[in-house]
Amino acid sequence: MQDSTKAAKPSAEGKTPGNAPATAPAKREKRSISEIRESKKTGEKMVYMSVPDYTSAKWAEMAGVDVAVVGDSLAMIAHGHPSTIPATMDMMVMHAQAIRRGAPATFVLGCMPYQSYNTVDRALTNATRFMQEAGSDAVKPQGGKSQAHILKALVDAGIPTASHIGLTPHTIAMFGGFKIQGRTADAAMKILEDALAIEDAGCFMLEFEAVPAKIAKLISQQLTIPTIGIGAGVGTDGQILLCHDLLGVFTDFKPKFTKRFAKLTEVAVTGIQQYIKEVKEGAFPDDDHSYSVNEAEYEKFATMVAKRRHI
Repeated sequence: MQDSTKAAKPSAEGKTPGNAPATAPAKREKRSISEIRESKKTGEKMVYMSVPDYTSAKWAEMAGVDVAVVGDSLAMIAHGHPSTIPATMDMMVMHAQAIRRGAPATFVLGCMPYQSYNTVDRALTNATRFMQEAGSDAVKPQGGKSQAHILKALVDAGIPTASHIGLTPHTIAMFGGFKIQGRTADAAMKILEDALAIEDAGCFMLEFEAVPAKIAKLISQQLTIPTIGIGAGVGTDGQILLCHDLLGVFTDFKPKFTKRFAKLTEVAVTGIQQYIKEVKEGAFPDDDHSYSVNEAEYEKFATMVAKRRHI
């Protein structure tokens, strides 16, 4: 289901030709699980974006993003942690609620944080929190073959479920750091087996992270469910990036796979510097940014103040 109206294609700097403002796509209904599944057949590239808060969720909906993802990367983006590991279910649910409010007409996918799905019972309890407390439309743990029983239990419980393979941040210690996955034939075959296990468990979608483009494309071609990629090339069925990465908000580091479509931190710092300058100089606030009072009432008040001083 493609939008009939399209904004002008932005340049690498996030500007439209002629510096004209980008236009919002035509209003549409929230994407459904069936539409996401069917994108594999129709060839529509699904656009996912990880958003940490209400405002970025509003941006996602205004721009026409297909799926707003409550990624546990918000532990880093919004809370300043060095990894995603400190994200808790309480933290994720709170952010998911804000994102749901910011994007009421957008499909919201809640990412299950570290150790929140290490048993079937725990996975069911925490996935239910995403669905009931936050109003998410689906959940996404991490893992393939070893987690297939968890994934199947969620699906069997009626919870729309996706999964995440390749570089999985929850097992980063096992990889020895953020390293590309699937660079040998044997390693790629393991990713394929994980992907097939995810599909067999009944998941509606899977995500590849940090997998060579050719490997991700070939594995995607073996599946009947759609794939999305982050650092996995153009051959997947859709793409995901972090909102604060692609807009240049988060600048602590920049992964190879991130393209900056805007430089909002530069804009923000420049704006704040101008604010500081005008306050220091006494130029802000001016009359346009201050409230007025009836002159007669002011004179009356001034007289009252003067009399009070002599009491």
